[in-house]
Amino acid sequence: MPVLLSWNVAGRVRSAPDQAAVASGFGADVLALQEVRASALPTWREALASAGYAHVHAACLPDGGRGAPERRLGVLLAAREPLEPLGGPAVPWPERHACAMTTAFGEVHVLHAPISSKAERAKVRTLEAVTADLRRPRPHPVVLCGDLNTPSYETREGEVRSFARTRTGRLREGFDQRHDDAELGIVVGLRDAGYVDAFRLLHGYGRRDRSWVFPHGRGGWRLDHVLARGLEVLACEYEHRWREAGLSDHSAVWAELRSPPRDRS
Repeated sequence: MPVLLSWNVAGRVRSAPDQAAVASGFGADVLALQEVRASALPTWREALASAGYAHVHAACLPDGGRGAPERRLGVLLAAREPLEPLGGPAVPWPERHACAMTTAFGEVHVLHAPISSKAERAKVRTLEAVTADLRRPRPHPVVLCGDLNTPSYETREGEVRSFARTRTGRLREGFDQRHDDAELGIVVGLRDAGYVDAFRLLHGYGRRDRSWVFPHGRGGWRLDHVLARGLEVLACEYEHRWREAGLSDHSAVWAELRSPPRDRS
């Protein structure tokens, strides 16, 4: 069955060949990468092509990746079968989002949301725009994957909290309801539009996986996700070994997805 692999590769340049080797060696049909630095993009393209990923759609980096540090990191989709790039929502940092029609999964979006502290509400505006776009009806399946930089906490009972709130539920200083709504609107709010969180669908909220962990393992967050609509989720797990081996500060997440069987009645 088709497999999608999403990974934030942490803007690494020297270790890009090693990252490409493990990512392509996983055998996924579609790769969705975040934090691909402009200077590492040629390495990624060459390595992916040699591993059979002949079709790559990379978001354009402003000024060729020579701008502000946070604007030197882009996203890309790579596939063994042809990709058809699609126009996506207008987000503040266009290099952080890409989408394409794929043979394996239909419409696939890869997103790396800015962190909360970035100016001009870049995170909020990004999440709002992508959420609104994903809510549009389509005649085909849709997948969103990537580093969404949310949520900050998930209880075993299924309560999800954004970075706008404390553990007790109060809004943090400098945050407002709009920020809270933007984070929750994408990570759980898309349920009423037919999307499922692939990992939580299969494992519930008892699993405490974190895809980004503080040094020495002292806490972290599950920031990396696969959300799908119109597809059956057969498997979904995190590849923590790659993070633990120092290849990135994020674990990868993969999902095995297929079109649901047709009703022949």
